[in-house]
Amino acid sequence: MKFFNREKEIKEILSVIESEPQLIYFIYGPINSGKTALIKEVIKKIDLDKYIPFYIDFRMKNIVDIDDFAEVLLEVRDDIEVKTLEESIERALEIILSNIKLLKGASVFFGMPINIPISEKVFQKFLDGISKKEKKVGNIYTYIEKLLLRIRSLGKMPILVLDELQMLKDISLNGNKTLLKSFFQFLVGLTKAHHLAHVFCVSSDSLFIEYVYSATELEGRAKYILVDDFEKKEALEFLNFLEKEILKKENFLSQSEKEKVYDLVGGKPVYLVSIVNDLKTKPLKKVLSYFLQDEKAKIKMELEKFDYIKVRVKYEDQEVEIKKEDVIEIFRKFKNQDVLKKDEVKAPAYYYLVKKNILFLDPINEILKPQSRLTWHAINKALEELNLGKYK
Repeated sequence: MKFFNREKEIKEILSVIESEPQLIYFIYGPINSGKTALIKEVIKKIDLDKYIPFYIDFRMKNIVDIDDFAEVLLEVRDDIEVKTLEESIERALEIILSNIKLLKGASVFFGMPINIPISEKVFQKFLDGISKKEKKVGNIYTYIEKLLLRIRSLGKMPILVLDELQMLKDISLNGNKTLLKSFFQFLVGLTKAHHLAHVFCVSSDSLFIEYVYSATELEGRAKYILVDDFEKKEALEFLNFLEKEILKKENFLSQSEKEKVYDLVGGKPVYLVSIVNDLKTKPLKKVLSYFLQDEKAKIKMELEKFDYIKVRVKYEDQEVEIKKEDVIEIFRKFKNQDVLKKDEVKAPAYYYLVKKNILFLDPINEILKPQSRLTWHAINKALEELNLGKYK
């Protein structure tokens, strides 16, 4: 499917790429708002003669230690027959340039950046026989830095896209330092200190963004780009677009029907795509009814859970029990509004709801809101059915 809209965000990111690297950019927003699709669309628009994009998805493996981190960060190649670090870098560069050539020659470029290759033998030397975790990770950083320097020597600018970086948050190097803090220091070196590469970190975990925003090591070294769900005008235009793309028809839905879709689910792209797909076989009323029923059932299950088990969440490095009445109190605050100031609600309870992807926290604008308009409706409907509040 063709990419739709996001001209403002695309323009902002392209402007960053065209400048000298200075900051780490965090692309954040509610779940399924199109953050990864956006960065891939940006990659499609860059000049591959000038830029080399790398993409690392930290969801690809359950990362529990330094070795897992290294295997995700680097593409270990058993076809690189070299003995030294310098030879490995030169061979990796050949592979990268060959991949770029293939992408440039492809009839369709899907915007998927390439990996960071490394010789299996060199990689194993990094990991074997070293007792200190810091030295392991330091070797990996040195390799990447040397490779990026080599790329820059060719007059090309590397772009690192790091997806779901929060997967590193709980991995420790020693008692005083986490892997994430170490990685942040390395990324600051690449951007602000040495201007070697552009770095974009993509995350749907708004608690992670809050953690990053308050991290002293990133103060003055990071900037944040919000990718939110579509506003009403954009959502209605997207529905027009989807009718043509999916249903191969124009005006399949009337204007009032499209507004009914937006009023229920809001402007979350994945919901709008799913609804239009369902319209191939089901009437609109049945489709929307299912969406609300499904979301409402999830909210009710979360509330009913408190009647049977103790619900806990990690808050400020401690396991804290969450009380049902605190969650209900937050839900009730959304009766007549869909956005709350962060300081209007109790922190441990909203942490729990954010972790469960019921609420979205925007730490930069200091607000909380349901993950979607559909979630807002479902919260109120669930309260009504459980006799815990009146549905608007």
